[in-house]
Amino acid sequence: MGVWAPPRRLLELAGQSLLQNEALAVAALEELPVELFPPLFTAAFAGRHTHAVKAMVQAWPFACLPLGALMKDHEPHLETFQAALDGLDLLLAEEVRPRRWKLQVLDLRRNAHQDFWTLWCGFKASVCSLLEPEPAQPMQKARRVEAQAGLKPARAPVEVLVDLCLKEDTLDETLSYLLKKAKQRRSLLHLRCQKLRIFTVPMQSIRRILKLVQLDSIQDLECVSPRCLKTPLETLCISNCLISESDLTYLSQCPSVSLLKDLGLSGVNLTSLSLEPLQVLIERTSATLQDLDLDECGIVDSQFSALLPSLSRCSQLTTFRFCGNPISMSVLESLLQHTVGLSKLSLVLYPAPLESYEDVRGTLHPGLLAQLHARLRQLVRTSGRASTVWFSSNTCPHCGDEIFYGIWPILCPCYMPA
Repeated sequence: MGVWAPPRRLLELAGQSLLQNEALAVAALEELPVELFPPLFTAAFAGRHTHAVKAMVQAWPFACLPLGALMKDHEPHLETFQAALDGLDLLLAEEVRPRRWKLQVLDLRRNAHQDFWTLWCGFKASVCSLLEPEPAQPMQKARRVEAQAGLKPARAPVEVLVDLCLKEDTLDETLSYLLKKAKQRRSLLHLRCQKLRIFTVPMQSIRRILKLVQLDSIQDLECVSPRCLKTPLETLCISNCLISESDLTYLSQCPSVSLLKDLGLSGVNLTSLSLEPLQVLIERTSATLQDLDLDECGIVDSQFSALLPSLSRCSQLTTFRFCGNPISMSVLESLLQHTVGLSKLSLVLYPAPLESYEDVRGTLHPGLLAQLHARLRQLVRTSGRASTVWFSSNTCPHCGDEIFYGIWPILCPCYMPA
């Protein structure tokens, strides 16, 4: 049997009537049925009832409050937006939180959960699980449970999801207020930004804002007038994330990277991409590049071979790391030939060649690895580059520890005799 839904107009009239006396509305929140929270919050937010908004954030009975979707339909008054953040701030200031409190995420993204307010304000219960409250209990029973179980600790942080667009020297008032709260409650309020747009903003302002953001949450970055720099970048590190071929092309053409000294793409999967843009980038920086890190990029023989001519021109290169890539012994030998003329190259960290594996599961054969490593060291000596240290590093597929081969092998316990 479906749940009876009162006419929408009746809900609106009830909410308007209740909000005519904000003190009464706030006092009624403890007894308010969960189903009435969204329509009442919508009315309070649109009507700029700041006291009610602040109190409802503290009593919100869902795991997520999708405030951004509501702001899209009702352009927020600054004081109303501040009231919502003040309610969250008061909640975070509590040493303990009531058991009825459910809020875990404040979502300020305007294009997320767009159907939530429509569904609930129409009194429909088919809302995504993230937003659903726990089954309601009769009020007296709920009070008995709280009395027996006490209150919940208040140390779990609340996440604030927001898309940031930084355009001007001075930030708009809503963003400034949000950053102020994030700074005050740094350990309990985690600012997560999936999309970040940076236009003409002073570097000092960018640094100040990024200190308040959980940097591992950024998935989509657009920088016009890159890092808004007056001087070229010396270090560029992009790690453990997804990038597209167009991203690589943009980087290769970016004016700010022409004098790079350190370039790191560790953990960025490049297997399915054309590495022509990376080849162009390495060539552009060949006069200054000193440290190149391509660890765990999934680069295969054909891709790596295409990079070798560009690598051979990196006259200042001192360290090159590319462990964790499926490279054959013949390509390693080709790398040695292409880097013989790099007089400053002192350290090369390379993966165990494909020929040293016993099976497709990634089980190394220590004896084969020792033979191939010895062969490579011999080639280094005969090339006249004995001063360059070639050091192999691989992750054990069984325990995750590193297996090293320098002059002597350093094996993980999985390869030790019992």
